Amino acid sequence: MRIVFFGSPTSALPSFRKLLDGGHSVGLAITQPDKPAGRGRRMTSSPVKAFALERGIPVIEPGKIRKDESVLPRIRDAGPDIHVVVAYGQIIPASIIYYPRHHSLNVHFSLLPKYRGAAPVQWAVLNGEVETGVTIIELNERMDEGDILAQAKTRIWPRETAGELEIRLADLGANLLVQTLEAVDSLPHLPQDHSRASLAPKIQKEDGRIGWSESAEFIDRKVRALAERPGTFTFFRGRRLQVHRGRPIEAGRHSARPGEVLDAGKDGLKVACGAESTYLIEELQPEGKKRMSASEFRLGAKIDPGELLTGD
Repeated sequence: MRIVFFGSPTSALPSFRKLLDGGHSVGLAITQPDKPAGRGRRMTSSPVKAFALERGIPVIEPGKIRKDESVLPRIRDAGPDIHVVVAYGQIIPASIIYYPRHHSLNVHFSLLPKYRGAAPVQWAVLNGEVETGVTIIELNERMDEGDILAQAKTRIWPRETAGELEIRLADLGANLLVQTLEAVDSLPHLPQDHSRASLAPKIQKEDGRIGWSESAEFIDRKVRALAERPGTFTFFRGRRLQVHRGRPIEAGRHSARPGEVLDAGKDGLKVACGAESTYLIEELQPEGKKRMSASEFRLGAKIDPGELLTGD
């Protein structure tokens, strides 16, 4: 098939690559505009743009696709049989969705109708789900509400981070996409049960703030879900402290204040949490410094038991 591919982040690349390897022709890639990134705030292309240009595939980057009248003529020139959308990042108008004869397919990283929205993988980890998957839907104008064409399930492993899970789902989705395209004319269209729907809205930076009155199990899920993006953080001695890795531990019941350092040793910082539970910080990043082990940090900071990690 001749395809116009819509996508932006790294998680879209397995599907893009699988389409090309499967003999499909991608005549145009549509992605998010270049954005400033890193400490130097240098303008950086999306992974999909970089990949497309490497393969000699034309790329356009509409800032607001719903208002950009130049997009549809470029799509017409590409002559697609179908659109494929994977983590594009914008709502696509009906005039584009329904233009190809096979309309548009979307690869979504959840078992729809659960976790509709921009961050299904992070919310699945944060909420402690034990199973998730990918869904191929026929795109419509409403967010992730199109008819289901195919689904594939997978377990979420006990210590799996959102980033690790997203890599697996991206590969799972790529394989399912190719299978779906092979049978696109004959697959039944299953309407979603909207009464079972749940939302996965975009994660904000503030969502990464750690509240030590929560249980250690919840804090663990938050770190695994959000540490990679947008980051999980607390404050120590008035300065921001990024928490990259840790785990809940059995340390006996305690009556310490939430956020109180119970012990600072070679294995990290043991911090009192809600419900008399304990969380071990194993890897962190002090404000303005490099990422390091919590053990390395405690030697430089000379932390004493009884000191507090706080929310501000």
